[in-house]
Amino acid sequence: MKLPVRTFLLALALLPALSLGAARAVPALPPQPPAQGAAAHDLWQPLERGPGQASLLRVPPRCHAEACALVVVSHPRAQSPERLRDSAGVAVLTGRLLESGFAVMLSGDGGPTTWGSPAALETAARDHAEATRHFFWNGHTYALGLSMGGLLALRSALPGSPYNVEGVALIDGWVSLDAAWRASADRRAEIRAAYGLTTPPLPGLDPLRALEGRPPLPLFVVSSPDDRLVPQAGNADQVFLHAEVGLSARVHVSGPHLGGNRFTPELARRLAGFFGAIEARTPPQYGF
Repeated sequence: MKLPVRTFLLALALLPALSLGAARAVPALPPQPPAQGAAAHDLWQPLERGPGQASLLRVPPRCHAEACALVVVSHPRAQSPERLRDSAGVAVLTGRLLESGFAVMLSGDGGPTTWGSPAALETAARDHAEATRHFFWNGHTYALGLSMGGLLALRSALPGSPYNVEGVALIDGWVSLDAAWRASADRRAEIRAAYGLTTPPLPGLDPLRALEGRPPLPLFVVSSPDDRLVPQAGNADQVFLHAEVGLSARVHVSGPHLGGNRFTPELARRLAGFFGAIEARTPPQYGF
């Protein structure tokens, strides 16, 4: 099959990053073009630095005059809010969310390899509380998790979370802590450190298992059967069993982990539409 020129060039561009990251299985995100990235830097506001890395907030101008919801974005393994900010692909998603009237927080998640730990959620909660003081917040929060960030995005929507999350989007997201633990020795070492463990994590620490304790959740789940880093069968397939019928969407794509077809204008439109549909059914809470 002959590939489109654009797809072939994107694949060539990603090869060096994927080769360098193969030993640690760190996904590559396409870089932001320098000129555009430099201008975008000024629009993202660093939140107060505490433990871990600082989160970044961007607020559409309209959200200072009318109430808006907040989308919290959790990053892949060994990455950061700055890496998301500088990614042209991620900018397609966040740009559409901003155009649709959502404030966006690129979460520090407490560090580069926190694997959705309770401590990471506490850090995200601190930054969430600060972020909502910088614009006219309507009391609604949504979560978007990329790869490893899926664990924190899902944990933030569970009962007992320090802030309420009304819908979760997952792009090639880990949701099973048990599956991540079993995936490699590197991941086990990182999870031990993030959770303070000396033994394998107990089932109660796994966000996927904890979903059984809450009502069906609005979910937007993007996954590929070709993903060899985050197996679809043990993550996307399992989490979607807990999806709320009607609002939820399952998006099937092809290709490797965090490939370019996860960051298209069409997928960004569907993502913003998913959060918008939840907004339309839920009255503002004005929780500022």
